[in-house]
Order: sequence, then structure tokens, then C-alpha cells
Amino acid sequence: MLLPRLLLMRSAASVTRRAFSLRGMSLQGKAPDMAEENSHLLVTNVRNRLRAIVGASTNWSDHQQALEDRLSLSSQLARSQDELPVRRMKDSYMEVHLPLGTQPRLRESYLTFHNSVRFGRILEDLDSLAVLICYSHTHNEALKRSPLSIVTALVDKIDMRKHIIYPDCDIKLTGHVTWVGKTSIEAKMHMTQYHEGAYTPVLDATFVMVARDPENKRAAFVNPLKPEGPEEEKLFQEGEINKTRRVQLSSASLLKVAPTGEERKIIHSLFLNTLDTKTVSFRGRVLPPNSVWMEDAKVKGLEICHPQERNIFNRIFGGFLMRKAYELGWANAFSYCGSRPSLVAVDDILFQKPVEIGSLLLLSSQVCYTEGKYIQVRVHTEVMDPLTRQHNTTNVFHFTFLSETDVPNIVPQSYGESMLYLDGKRHFNQTVEST
Repeated sequence: MLLPRLLLMRSAASVTRRAFSLRGMSLQGKAPDMAEENSHLLVTNVRNRLRAIVGASTNWSDHQQALEDRLSLSSQLARSQDELPVRRMKDSYMEVHLPLGTQPRLRESYLTFHNSVRFGRILEDLDSLAVLICYSHTHNEALKRSPLSIVTALVDKIDMRKHIIYPDCDIKLTGHVTWVGKTSIEAKMHMTQYHEGAYTPVLDATFVMVARDPENKRAAFVNPLKPEGPEEEKLFQEGEINKTRRVQLSSASLLKVAPTGEERKIIHSLFLNTLDTKTVSFRGRVLPPNSVWMEDAKVKGLEICHPQERNIFNRIFGGFLMRKAYELGWANAFSYCGSRPSLVAVDDILFQKPVEIGSLLLLSSQVCYTEGKYIQVRVHTEVMDPLTRQHNTTNVFHFTFLSETDVPNIVPQSYGESMLYLDGKRHFNQTVEST
């Protein structure tokens, strides 16, 4: 029952299996509302709009002066949420265009070597749009620059609704704020693509952002949100439910509490299946047929964080981190299953610490759970200080991929790997339940 539904959502690194010709591009991918004479906000201009909002410089050499200039904005912060005017959901509504069909010159930076769309680039665009949506919610016409530093706290969920993203068809991204706490904001976004004369849904995404002071050192209050009508009330309540769910998942984390009784049985069964019956020893382990040791299902990478990838606050852009993590996770899934996997969902991307310019960023991808044709991949990123040799975790990413055929079973050996296995199974089950 699960397979037919998820087959409809296959997307991502294989984002399209359809070959196309740049010379013979069909007009079917050109949306009427994306003609070049129309004055719509393009994806390529979103980050420029964000720089203007906060007063960020486009030159790295000016970044220190820009940071010092923002320090004076602290006096403009609200002392309580009650001081801020109430906003409506439509106040933050944004529509951004990615005219891959109408403006072919943009297509090059979104193409893979398979002539498909780089989903990592889409993740970057979603992250930038989420920040812009939140700034629209907190906009104060009396101020030339926003005193808020709005950054990504986590990506709650990205669900694929279509198994193809065409590389020669126009894309539209829309979204608005759906829930607000005192210092945090939830934004939902939707991506559609123009094909055969109509826009069709591609994905739905939920991001949670946090507001900080100009120095990005402490939390700052944001405008309250007032839902209007039953549909908006439902969206707001979903935001409350999402918040409660995140708290519950955090409190039940395997880093804090022991596995459940059922989970302990699963791990013990895996252990028994790997015992060498000839030796009658707990130390003798044998890999079962059609299986792979978890230790042998890793792919690692390293990035030197250059100024080119900075955000408007002169830290490494969160979308860049998501793109690199996704591409490493996809490569791991590709090598594991032996065919081009499709993305089913992105789940629970946590941003624990900002990544500074000049950091050495270590990325480690691990296949942590498999079931049938599905591969659950966890990507852990950390920064390393070459002088002190200290490592600090910055992000954890969770991706669910789908293979064309059944994949080998992943098998943990150590207790730590067993916890990764259970954590992967939990994330996979959440993906299944939400589809």
C-alpha cells in the first residue's frame, strides 16, 4: 500500500528521468505569467532583497563595518511582543519565480550531469524564501533596516508530491507565515511547476525560523499572528501541534533515554541473526545474506567555507549546508543501491550552531535504515578547529530515498550503530505516517 503512494512522490537527485534538448526546448514549459516583461520577484533576486532589508554589504571586505553598523539597531528591538502590531497570514505571502523555461540562461546552474534538476539548489532557494517571508511578517515601515537577525532553526519537513521536476519548465515558489511563537516563526512553502499548460504541485515544505538581536546573540520578539477564517485557524493549530511534536521527539531522543521495549527486541533480533552458530560465541559475528554492515555504508566529505557562501549575517548560508548534505546523502544512497535513487522526504534538519567563514566543515553520511526499496540516510556535519583539533556538531540531516529495486539490509554491529538504526527507523516511520 505504501509503495504506490510514494512512487508518485519520487523526486530529487534523479529529479527527472526525462532527457531533453536545449536546442529543441518545448514551449510547454513557458508559463504566461513568467514573461520577461512581467515584474515578478525572481529567485535570483531574493538574496539581494534580503541584503537590502538588513543593510548587508555585497563585498566581503566591508563585512566588518556592516556588522558594526548593525550594532546600533539594538535599541529598535521590541521589549515585549505586546509592543508589536498583530500581523495576518496574507501580510507575509510571497510568490517567487524560477523561470527555467522562459529564461534558459538560468538553467545551467540548476542542471545535473543527468540533465535533471539539482535538488540541492532548490533547497537553497527554499531557505532564502523562508527568511524573506519572515522578514515580510516583521516588516516595520518606519525603519530603514530591520534590527532582527532571522535565521533558520530547523527544516521540519519537505514532502515530495511529484516524481519529476522538468529542467526546461518554469517553477513557482509561494509561501507565508503559518504560526508564530514569541521569538520563532513557522513558514510553509509550496513549489509548483508549469507543464502542459498548467501548474502542478511538486513539493510542500515547512521551515522554522528564529529571530535574534543584531549581533545574533540573544532571542528577539516577533510580531504576533492572528489567523482569519477556518482555513488559517487550521494552519495555526497545525503549527501548535508541530511544536508539541518536536518537544516530544526531543524528550524521547535516544541520546537521552533508552530504547522502548519493542525497539530493544528489534536490536536483539538483529544481533542474534549475526551470531556465528559454529563458534557459539557472543564475539563471533557473521553478515547475513543480502546485507551490508553499517560500517561499510558511509560516505564522507570536507568543505572549506569560503566567503562566497556566506549569508547576509556573514556566516555560512544554511541553504549551502543543506545542498552539500543532500548531495552527499544522495551519493551515499546511489552507491548503496547501485541505481539513481529518488527523494521521498527531507525530515527534521536541525541547525545547532552557525558555521563561521573559514571553517573546515566535515560531512559524514550514513545509511542507517533500510526497508524494501527505501533507504534512510543521516548526514552529520561538524566544524573542526585545526589548531585545537576540537570538533563541534553544527547540523544533522535526515533524508528518505527510494530505489528502483529492493536494497540490501543494513546491519549494525556496535551499540552506537544500533541506536543510529533505531533513530533511522523512527524517522522513516514518521515519513510513512505523513504520506
